[in-house]
Amino acid sequence: MMAIYETLERRLSRTEEIHDGVWICLTAPNAEEVREVSCALDIEPADLRAALDPEESARISLEDGYTLIIVDIPIKVKDAGEGIYTTIPLGILLTQSLIITVCSVDTPVISDFASCRVRGFSTKKKMRFVYQILYRAATMYQQELRLIDRRRQEIEKNLTGTLRDSDLMELHGLESTLVYFATSLRANNTVLDRLTRYKRLEQYPDDMELLDDVIVEIRQAIEMTGIYRDDIKGTRELFSSILDNRLNNAMKYLTSVTVIMSLPTVISGLYGMNVNTAGMPFASSPYGFGILCGMTLVICGIVAWFLHKKHML
Repeated sequence: MMAIYETLERRLSRTEEIHDGVWICLTAPNAEEVREVSCALDIEPADLRAALDPEESARISLEDGYTLIIVDIPIKVKDAGEGIYTTIPLGILLTQSLIITVCSVDTPVISDFASCRVRGFSTKKKMRFVYQILYRAATMYQQELRLIDRRRQEIEKNLTGTLRDSDLMELHGLESTLVYFATSLRANNTVLDRLTRYKRLEQYPDDMELLDDVIVEIRQAIEMTGIYRDDIKGTRELFSSILDNRLNNAMKYLTSVTVIMSLPTVISGLYGMNVNTAGMPFASSPYGFGILCGMTLVICGIVAWFLHKKHML
């Protein structure tokens, strides 16, 4: 889908023609839309389609007549649990007169601009628009990181109850998300560093202040990612420790029960031997069976008390 926007008198409106000062928003464009923009602005079709490749890495490239910027933005994985995200490329192309954005999905990073949710936004201020997009992407990373940490805390609360396999799988999914975030944020930070050095891109003092804010937000997101990865690693290790401890307790309990249950077996086995009954205690007494059962219960009780004092039962 292709949409063309233009800021007129501080108000964003849609237009049908490509001219100076507009913003061309391409969302999962088809071949005809790519060809139309490519022919109208003399842009390589491969550069327009670069952001449609999910494996494309973040980079900045200076071409003849335009600049290509690709950054990674977060997106929620469909049909996945809460806090499971991945990253996809977002392409930004700057010409001498207008700006183009290309993305494979309709993302809030772009839709917020189209819905006029961003203050101080103008299609005619190209570099400021770029920095606003990058700032919006950085804040989205931070929002998703807080959701991931909140979900980790909810899973951690289940430690006192029944540990489920789904909790462990979800924890692994959160950790994988943070790996994607860390890789993408580092690549975005590299792109920002290169933006500050390029003299070809026209910079204004207000734009530079916004760029500094973007760099701060990106670095903060990188720090948050590292902290939350360590938290999830600690939670996973705690899961393993608790599972091992519960297994050890179960083994101690079963061992104690086995010891107690073996006592009646030993006594009954001795009396089941084919020997002279004259040498067997209580063999000739009419109350011998009851006496042996009572003595067996007493012995089992003493052993159980001893194991309990040793915290084995």
